[in-house]
Amino acid sequence: MIAIRKSEARGHANHGWLDSYHTFSFANYYDPKYMNFRSLRVINEDVINGGKGFGTHGHTDMEIITYVLEGALEHKDSLGTGAVIKPGEVQRMSAGTGIQHSEFNHSPSDPVHLLQIWLLPDRNGLTPSYEQRDFPLAERRGRLRLVAARDARDGAVKIHQDVDLYAAVLDKDARVSHVLQSNRYAWVQVARGSVLLNGLALEQGDGAAVSDESELVIEATADAEFLLFDLA
Repeated sequence: MIAIRKSEARGHANHGWLDSYHTFSFANYYDPKYMNFRSLRVINEDVINGGKGFGTHGHTDMEIITYVLEGALEHKDSLGTGAVIKPGEVQRMSAGTGIQHSEFNHSPSDPVHLLQIWLLPDRNGLTPSYEQRDFPLAERRGRLRLVAARDARDGAVKIHQDVDLYAAVLDKDARVSHVLQSNRYAWVQVARGSVLLNGLALEQGDGAAVSDESELVIEATADAEFLLFDLA
């Protein structure tokens, strides 16, 4: 079964400096039908104006992943981390017992476009930690590149949950497939372009919850970029 979450049905908040779409309930957007999908709690698509961002604030007991689509995001946290996240790089921050951080557009003029993802951890009370890795376009073009996993295999960032997160960039008419093991679920989020997911059309910003499917076949109907979550 595949249930499509259309882009225009998402929650939306435009704060002037921040234009944000919420796949699941977040902040002032609440929909009891879209609180989470398995351990996937948040997918926010954010566009942040030049020089703007989120001042220092705290999180606890959450796995936070940032995937930048365009521009660059500057990160600072209470662990002493200072980093700039660019397209192709994946940031993982385990909030655990508590972490303070800020996120600002690294450019004074150009917007930054990103997906911020929250996953519920497999246990609370973890020691806060940070990781960032680059996954070049060549590794993501035409294939599903594992970018985050609990066992950190194949160079993926380590997350504290039974989730495999893949990123892919497809040229028009290219296709990839993914086998779902029994008792596994999937979420597909289209970051740009458009695809067919087992024959169903998904456009930019659309997501799809997948259950009771043994294989996913994703074909690009235009140049596309998407994330695929394989979830317990």
